[in-house]
Amino acid sequence: MRFLMKFGGTSVADAQCIRCVVDILEKHHKAGDEVAVVVSAQRGVTDQLIAIAEKLPTATDCSEVTPLVAALRKRHMTTLEGAAPDYLEEVGAVIEKRLASLQHILSAIHNLRELTPRSKDYVISYGERLLAPIIGAALRQRGIPSTVLDGCEAGILTTPQHGEATALCESDGRIKKRIEPLLKEGIPVIMGFMGCTGSGIITTLGRSGSDYSASIIGAGMDADEIWIWTDVDGIMTSDPRVINDARVLKSVSYIEVMELSYFGAKVMHPRSIDPAMRKNILVRVKNTFNPGAPGTMIVRNGHRDSRVVKALTYIDKVASININGAQMIGRPGVAKAIFTALADKEVNVMMISQGSSEANISLIVDESHIDAAVNALAALVKDGVVREVTHNKDVCAVAVVGAGMAGAAGTGGRIFTALGLAGVNVMMISQGSSEANISFVVRQEDGPRAVRVLHDEFRLSEECN
Repeated sequence: MRFLMKFGGTSVADAQCIRCVVDILEKHHKAGDEVAVVVSAQRGVTDQLIAIAEKLPTATDCSEVTPLVAALRKRHMTTLEGAAPDYLEEVGAVIEKRLASLQHILSAIHNLRELTPRSKDYVISYGERLLAPIIGAALRQRGIPSTVLDGCEAGILTTPQHGEATALCESDGRIKKRIEPLLKEGIPVIMGFMGCTGSGIITTLGRSGSDYSASIIGAGMDADEIWIWTDVDGIMTSDPRVINDARVLKSVSYIEVMELSYFGAKVMHPRSIDPAMRKNILVRVKNTFNPGAPGTMIVRNGHRDSRVVKALTYIDKVASININGAQMIGRPGVAKAIFTALADKEVNVMMISQGSSEANISLIVDESHIDAAVNALAALVKDGVVREVTHNKDVCAVAVVGAGMAGAAGTGGRIFTALGLAGVNVMMISQGSSEANISFVVRQEDGPRAVRVLHDEFRLSEECN
C-alpha cells in the first residue's frame, strides 16, 4: 500500500508525541508499505510567528524578537534531544541556521516598517521549517532513511495569492517525479502549509493548510489512502464540547466533510478534500494517541443509514448583515454591486439568503470582517443602490449536514418543528443545490441549544445501520 500521512500540531507537540508518530510510521515501514509524511508546525508556533510579524511594523523597537527566537530554540532543541539524541549536533546546526535567518527577517520587517504578504508568508513558514528536520532525524534514529523537503521542493506549485494560495494542476507531475523515488529509499518528510510560485517565491495555503498540503501530495504521488492524524478519534456527529454523547462517524462522503469543515468542524481544512476527490482517494481521519481506533473514512459516496442527517456544527464568531431597499426590486446588477464591494475589501461571504420580493438580501460574514463589510456597503447606500444596511453580531450559524437529505421529503419540517418546540427562533435560512446542507442563523445564546435539540431529534448519538 502507498500512504500519505499527515500529522498536525498536537501530534508533534513534543518529543513524546513525536515518538508516538515514529511508532506509527515504523510499523507501516516494516510492513512494506510506501509512506510519505506531511508535518505541521508544533502547536502554537505559527500563532506566535503571525503575532510578532504583525506587531513589528508599528513597534517602538524589536526587543521581542530575541526572546521569541530563544523560546523557539529551547522548545525545538528540547524536542530534538528527546526524539533523536544521536542527531543533536547535526540537526541542531540546521535549526540554529534557520533561527538566525528568522531573526534577520523579523528585524528587517521592523526596520522597514512594513510587512508585505510575501514576507509574512515566508515568516510563518518557519514553524514547519524548524520542526520537519526533527521528524526526519527521529526516523533515522530508528534506522529508517528519511529526506526532508519543503513544500516547494516536494513539487507543490501554487497561485501567487500569499496567505491563501491554491495548488496548480502542474503540481501532480512535479510531485510524482520528486516523491516517488524517495518512497523506495525510506520515508520522505514534507513541510506542510507551503508551496511556491513558478518563480520559486514561497506561498502559504491558509490556516490549517497542512491538510491541504497532504491532499495535494497524496494526489500527486497517487497514494492508495491519505491518513490525517490528529488528537481525536475521527469526525464526530457534533462538537463534543457541546454534545457530550457525540459519536465518531464511521464514514462520511467528500461533500459531507466539505460542508462540515466549512462550518466550523476542526478536523479537516475546507479545501483539503478537493485533490483527493479529484483522484477518488480514500481519506481517513485517525488519532495519533489511539492508533488502534478505526477513525473515520471519507469516500466519494458515504455510508447511508436510516437517518438523513449525518452531523451538526455551528460557528459562533459570525455577524449578519441585512441589506434592504425597494429600489433593489427588479434592478439588474444590485447583487453584483454588493458582492463586488465586499470582494474589494476582501470580505468573505459565508451564507446568503434573498427574499423573493428582491427587497432584502441577508448575508453572514466572519465577525472580524464586519467593520470592513459595513464600510464597503455604506458607499452603496450613499449612491442610492440600496436604502439601508444593518448588522448584528449577536448571532451564530448552524449547519445540518447529510447527503441523505437530498430528495428526502420532510427533513426541513423536522428541523424547524423541533427548533420551534424548543423555543429557538430562526433568523435566516440558506440551502445549497446539493441539498447536503441546511444552514440557518439563530441568536448566539441559542446556538448550543439548537445543536443539542437537533442532535436528539435525529438520534445522532445512536449507532445505526
